[in-house]
Amino acid sequence: MTTAEDRRPSPDVLLQQAAAESRGRLKIFLGASPGVGKTYAMLEAARRRQAEGADVVVGLVETHGRSETAALLDGLSVLPRRQVPYQGHVLEEFDLDAALARKPSLILVDELAHSNAEGSRHPKRYMDIEELLAAGIDVWTTLNIQHVESLNDVVARITHVQVREVVPDRLLEQAAEVELVDLTPEDLAKRLAEGKVYIAHLADRARDNFFRLGNLSALRELALRRVAQRVDEQMVDYMQSHAIEGPWPAGERLLLCVGDDPQAPAIVRAGARLADQLRAPWIAVHVETGTAHPPVKAEEALALAARLGGRTARLAGDDVPAEILRYARRNNATQVVLGRAPWRLTRPFRQRLSDALMGQGEGIALHLVAPARLATPARRWRPPPVPHLSAVLTAVLGIGAVVLLGTLAPELRSQPNVGMLFLAVVLANAVRHGLTTAMVTAFLAFLAYNFFFTEPLFTLSVSHWHDVLALAVFLGVAATTGILAGRVRDQMAAARARMAALQTLYDFARRLGQATTSDALLHAVVLQAHRLTGRPALILLPEGSGLRIAYAWPPEDRIDDIDRGAAEWAVSHAETAGTHTDTLPAAAWHFRPMRKAKGAVGALGVLGAPGPLSPDLAQTLDAMLDQAAVAVDRIAFAHQAAEAETRAESDRFRSALLSSVSHDLRTPLTSILGAVSALRRDPDRFDASARGELLATVEEEAERLDRFVANLLDITRLEAGAVALKREWLPVAEVVDTASRRVAARLSSLTLARQVPNDLPLLRIDHVLLETVLANLLENARKHALNATRIEISAWTAGGLLAIAVTDDGEGIAAEDLPRLFDKFFRIRRADRTTAGTGLGLSICKGFVEAMGGTISVESPVANGRGTRFILRFPIEPQPACLDAHEALA
Repeated sequence: MTTAEDRRPSPDVLLQQAAAESRGRLKIFLGASPGVGKTYAMLEAARRRQAEGADVVVGLVETHGRSETAALLDGLSVLPRRQVPYQGHVLEEFDLDAALARKPSLILVDELAHSNAEGSRHPKRYMDIEELLAAGIDVWTTLNIQHVESLNDVVARITHVQVREVVPDRLLEQAAEVELVDLTPEDLAKRLAEGKVYIAHLADRARDNFFRLGNLSALRELALRRVAQRVDEQMVDYMQSHAIEGPWPAGERLLLCVGDDPQAPAIVRAGARLADQLRAPWIAVHVETGTAHPPVKAEEALALAARLGGRTARLAGDDVPAEILRYARRNNATQVVLGRAPWRLTRPFRQRLSDALMGQGEGIALHLVAPARLATPARRWRPPPVPHLSAVLTAVLGIGAVVLLGTLAPELRSQPNVGMLFLAVVLANAVRHGLTTAMVTAFLAFLAYNFFFTEPLFTLSVSHWHDVLALAVFLGVAATTGILAGRVRDQMAAARARMAALQTLYDFARRLGQATTSDALLHAVVLQAHRLTGRPALILLPEGSGLRIAYAWPPEDRIDDIDRGAAEWAVSHAETAGTHTDTLPAAAWHFRPMRKAKGAVGALGVLGAPGPLSPDLAQTLDAMLDQAAVAVDRIAFAHQAAEAETRAESDRFRSALLSSVSHDLRTPLTSILGAVSALRRDPDRFDASARGELLATVEEEAERLDRFVANLLDITRLEAGAVALKREWLPVAEVVDTASRRVAARLSSLTLARQVPNDLPLLRIDHVLLETVLANLLENARKHALNATRIEISAWTAGGLLAIAVTDDGEGIAAEDLPRLFDKFFRIRRADRTTAGTGLGLSICKGFVEAMGGTISVESPVANGRGTRFILRFPIEPQPACLDAHEALA
């Protein structure tokens, strides 16, 4: 039956299509070998697109001296190539930056597998193309089949030539179009002989090696099959994105149905052989029906399918045929392989899976794999599990209660009423204790029903045939009810187990997301593995040429040589090893690799005793390790990003410091050296007044240099956290007077006003630091407040804080500069596009004020669109009882 879920487009495919909307489209002209005409076909198609009005640009095309190919470039816009010097030669490469700046609607970049020259932005040309696609530019390119990474070893075996320039398979999978440029081996050999592929001496060598007819035929078949596979993938994506049910028999695709029985491995092997003969992809699936026992045989068969190169899937549902057909239609499976179930006397009315698929699977071919009677050992009968004593007591007590109730209440002694009560007991025990207890309860209820309520009473004999029928119906109904209720209970238990596993993975993923160091990550992995398995666990990471125990619980610092060998094998081969595996089973530990895209980054070890891990537990551990591998990469990338940011910040700091030092040291030093040199070279040339002016210049510039060095020392103390506070109770007016006198000589052109009441509370602060802050603010107003005539220092109390403000009436500060005003080395660009100062004064002010427990802020404009105000705020502490303002001042 087709459900609404079946008719819904695949969300994954729709998300992929949405992501592709913002990217350029890639088209690959694929050929079996050089010389088939890929570049020629690409240029012909490009000329047609240009004739249709498209903006077509040739980024790079290699003609290899072929005149007919070069002729097709006429009329096309060609980007100049980038000149790259290399070992005394000049190489011509594709100019990626020019292409991005030009940004055409379509660009042609030949030879996708090309390696760029050293010093290029990307080592491979396909990386340049990926950047073009990310920028929204459509790209056409060419590729030979021998350069596809997954086929590299196959091509080497065919041609005995190892191709070193390869491209990832994902480019073929992500390409919007793959056009096969085909030429028969005979025609290609003729082109080679005519010199249309290589020049004469190279053509002879190629004909004797790579271009043999057998090699060309094999490469041609590889290219045809790879393009057919891409077309099949596109067809499945189209069906899933448009919610189209299959199968479409455009190509064969096999679905292997794996059950939890000894026949499962035989089905996988038979299906793999059939798929190999058909050259078709195949998927092995298992449908979980919620049984209480883990599907051990099914998991082993799925693992075998993965080793043989097939895909695997796990489905869940009560209706096995419906789930299989739903999955087959969604994945366009044209043939289904399953085992032929033997007829059983115990299930004469149960429809076989093959019959159900035959009746409902329209358009799907079925293959039945008969069980190998001689090779498969006879399946022994296994008695059902013995119910727990408490369950049996519950059944006895429930039946006894029904007998007692029927004896004490005559109106309930009729057979229908008593039978319903017995059935209620059977159902309750089935739900509570499972299938086996339900069967025991049904049998005891049958005996009690016969003994106490069927004539003749208190015997197990039956006098009337209708009583026999009633007892038989009762037993059948009780057994069926118990079986159904027990199965529901088992399914509920299986669902709870799956939910518990999902919750475990969710909690574990949250812990991994919070882990910011490798130690925290390994701690979470090992402890979670220990909780899940109840066994000692450890994790090993590569170190030098071997492995080291990175974390273990309970703590462990060494393992035996055979265990270490199993761990090294698990890491190097990215497969399980150790006890209960096929590799080094004599080891005491069971190791599972922590896989990522390229190999394994470590191995998780779990002590093998008392037995092998269940399939569900193994699957949960693998999912945890996959998440952990991703987290390892995330932490590594985060550390790299932090280091890169630190280096960038350090470079920026160093550049700003050098720029500031070179300017602010050179200027006063130049003035000092000029004045001193003039006095020493010709002292008699200057009269007393001129000498005084020169000496004053030396003194002024030396003081300026001293202030700059003091600022550097202050910022160094702040960065190192070495600011030592000397707190004392001080009146604000005293600190303001000291700071004003310190800069008064340099403020001669400005009016300095003070609005500081004498009755303000005392502050417990460092006198030197606060004086430095106020002096820097006054100096900053003098240098940077353009067209200012007046500076005012004021103080007041508000909201438990004492505020000190330095206000000027200059032109103010632009709003975009206010957030960065206290950053180190930030300097405001003036209207004449010049900057002044070191950019350290306000940063030092902020550091000193915060070290004393206060805050600093800035406002601009202040009034009438002009002025800047810096406000310091300090908390008012309880005043000392032994001092008042006059005593402190004294």
